[in-house]
Amino acid sequence: MDAQLCSEIDLAGFRDASHALLAHQVPPDEVHWLTLHETAPELFTGPADSEEAPLRSISKAATALVPASFLRLCEVVVLHREAGRFDLLYRLLWRLVHEPALRNDPIDPDMLLAQQMAQAVRRDIHKMKAFVRFRPVADDERPGELLHVAWFEPVHHITEAVAPWFARRFGNLYWAILTPERSVRWDGGQLLFGPGGRREDAPRPDQGEQPWLTYYQSIFDPARLKLQAMRHELPRQYWPDLPEAQLIDRLAADAAQRSATMLDEPAQPTRRRLPRALDGDPVVTVHADHIHSLAELKAATMRCRECPIGEFATQSVTGEGRLHAPLMLVGEQPGEQEDLRGHPFVGPAGQLLDRALAAAGIDREAVFVSNAVKHFKFELRGQRRIHKSPTQREQAACQHWLEDEIALVQPQALVALGATAARALVGHAVPVMAERGHWLEREDGLRVLITLHPSALLRLQADEREAAFAAFVQDLKKASVVLAA
Repeated sequence: MDAQLCSEIDLAGFRDASHALLAHQVPPDEVHWLTLHETAPELFTGPADSEEAPLRSISKAATALVPASFLRLCEVVVLHREAGRFDLLYRLLWRLVHEPALRNDPIDPDMLLAQQMAQAVRRDIHKMKAFVRFRPVADDERPGELLHVAWFEPVHHITEAVAPWFARRFGNLYWAILTPERSVRWDGGQLLFGPGGRREDAPRPDQGEQPWLTYYQSIFDPARLKLQAMRHELPRQYWPDLPEAQLIDRLAADAAQRSATMLDEPAQPTRRRLPRALDGDPVVTVHADHIHSLAELKAATMRCRECPIGEFATQSVTGEGRLHAPLMLVGEQPGEQEDLRGHPFVGPAGQLLDRALAAAGIDREAVFVSNAVKHFKFELRGQRRIHKSPTQREQAACQHWLEDEIALVQPQALVALGATAARALVGHAVPVMAERGHWLEREDGLRVLITLHPSALLRLQADEREAAFAAFVQDLKKASVVLAA
């Protein structure tokens, strides 16, 4: 007898047909399960309606009493690609009805096979959640909006089962996942399914992936590389769709040499003491650090592990701007956007600083901007990285890098944005609210204007922010006289 299902994952049809077959006492070896592939008239339409299979009209005269665990097992096994999965499930259902002891047999071959198939499906679902990589493209249906598109090749029929997870995880984005068999799109309110696509339909890698590649390369630890375990968790079949995969072979090949280099390097102290100024000379460490350019400073800070921050940050973020700029602005530390992009003051605080500089009549291209600490310190909360202020010890460990920058830029004056920057530039704690708008003097004779960090303005209530921004601009105007001189 033929039992016809509407699709490869038609669990409801399987349950109805199974009940009907059991009602007529049809044994498993007399049933031939058939599936009809659903077709959709166009991409991303709703589920297509199909005619009921003949067995569904048969009265369900008998009700099978089976463990709830078997029903959960069926929900997973029907997603497997093995053609005989429905035969296996109906055979188990028949046996559970006629052999009650089966539910207590942990080594039954049929039950073990079903459990293995379920485990393979769960593993495939896990891989899809872990290895889907979205890339933004222009959305033809929503001008001005971005559609995030991904290509993935699942082993089993899991696309529809895993799509709700992506809708919850990326509910604030418009996205689409293309697979060879089935495709799904999230329009912000509902999931729309359509036929399969081709790899060529998905966007190619772009420059927007470079921050992720930089981060992946920076966290690679050659001493902990276990190739066999990595190949087990990240099979090569997924590599073509992962941006970071292009780095794996090279990083793995260099692992032994990098481990040997790490072992040969002498241990570094956790803190370096800033050398004192002698005979009134500026406090500089470029000679001790052998730094002769901003590029060398960047390379040196990328390797710095004098405090714990550098180990966990994506990359170091050194200062940028015009060499020998008359004015140098110094903040606390990079934020998340700076950490990912590698440039100072490009996140929300940097955008506010740009507005304030423009209002004060200062061209950002004419100044040099940097931070007292060169790596992003954060605290993980779920998937988010929350800014955490550096300690005095961490700021002191980074002090010599800041002094290197000052020696290279040779500014005429400095602006301290916040308490951490003020301490780093002046050498002692500064009450920012009491000293804001005032000029202090360093041991080397450089003047330092004290003001707030722009992130402090972002934390204010909306009704307080306008007045605080105006006061911040007035502080910066006092520094603009250096540029006019």
